[in-house]
Amino acid sequence: MKYVIVLCDGMADEPIEALGGKTPLEYADTKALDSLSGKSEIGVAYTIPEGMSPGSDTANLAVLGYDPKKYYSGRSPLEALSIGVPMEDTDIAIRCNIVTLSEEDVPFEELTIIDHSSGEISTEDCDVLLKAVAKELANDRFQFYTGTSYRHCLIDKKGSVIPLTPPHDILTRKIGEYLPKDPAFLDMMKKSYAILKDHPMNIERKKAGLNPANCCWFWGAGTKPKLTSFEEKTGLHGAMISAVDLLKGIAVGAKMDVINVEGANGGLNTNYEGKGEAAFKALTEGGCDFVYIHIEAPDEMGHQGSYERKVKSIENIDAKIIGPLVEKLKTSGTDFRLMVLPDHPTPVRLRTHTSDGIPYLLYDSTNEQDHTWKYNEKEAYEAHNTVLDGYKLINKLLEKK
Repeated sequence: MKYVIVLCDGMADEPIEALGGKTPLEYADTKALDSLSGKSEIGVAYTIPEGMSPGSDTANLAVLGYDPKKYYSGRSPLEALSIGVPMEDTDIAIRCNIVTLSEEDVPFEELTIIDHSSGEISTEDCDVLLKAVAKELANDRFQFYTGTSYRHCLIDKKGSVIPLTPPHDILTRKIGEYLPKDPAFLDMMKKSYAILKDHPMNIERKKAGLNPANCCWFWGAGTKPKLTSFEEKTGLHGAMISAVDLLKGIAVGAKMDVINVEGANGGLNTNYEGKGEAAFKALTEGGCDFVYIHIEAPDEMGHQGSYERKVKSIENIDAKIIGPLVEKLKTSGTDFRLMVLPDHPTPVRLRTHTSDGIPYLLYDSTNEQDHTWKYNEKEAYEAHNTVLDGYKLINKLLEKK
């Protein structure tokens, strides 16, 4: 038996008037999911423990079977593992987004945050900008490391974990009340804005109608994580396929294989087909028992506030990953169990994450069920299959008590 999770980041949503009162998942043309749903168990799981912030860090740990209350030590440390940052036990890792702030002639505190991803800037371009910042601001205490796209890492050698606001939570707001209280971090943010605002690359981006990547934004601080090996927990040799450093870092910490797919970028136009093909090869040729395919696009479209693009991202996942992968596994004679789900909701209306329940679909190629339901948020609740402790959901997939 082979096991697959297709994790559609942030896919769950609310009914949207412009979609006829349907959610993006309910509205999307999902032929593959529609063909599977009646043969599958559907239900709702709660991946965010009470009292914890609804992030992809805590939620994806839960989906992989790690109780966030036990294993979570911060978001950025997981990403640091992915990009090979040499963390000491006393180091603090902090996410360094390069974001888009408005550029009015007003005090820094009165600027508005426009885009947490700087228009999904490429890693290559953002590396140039981060190096310009690091040249001026790196020292014995603070060290900068390039990640993926707009997502980078700052290591604080002499600090502690401090409260910091995720930039995607405050889009379109003035930044003053959300800035770090620690003067060292505030000073670096102000200086990064001065360094980047008129950087030649940003001048060219603005000429091309692109959002400038003009300020470092710090958040997600934490200490070096300590995860139990996934194979030790489950007895399965697992692999992770994702464009996002956070997920790759979780995999590194859990001693899973990390499979990099050319053209996978975390955006709407990621290499969906390449991810599906890589998963099939890992399961049938690469000695893997379990593959976790993570797709960031629905979450990014939720943060952008675009229901049209969120619908498109879901249709892409269905047509380019789920459909072909299921067909190839069946044609090859491989017995498999497949779970499809988001990690958390990212409602287009809110443009940020919530802790609400998420719909899951569980299909077993050796034991097809017979239902009339379709896979979406409304019918998942109506199915009355509920997992309150989200980190136990994987037991359903692996047929464990």
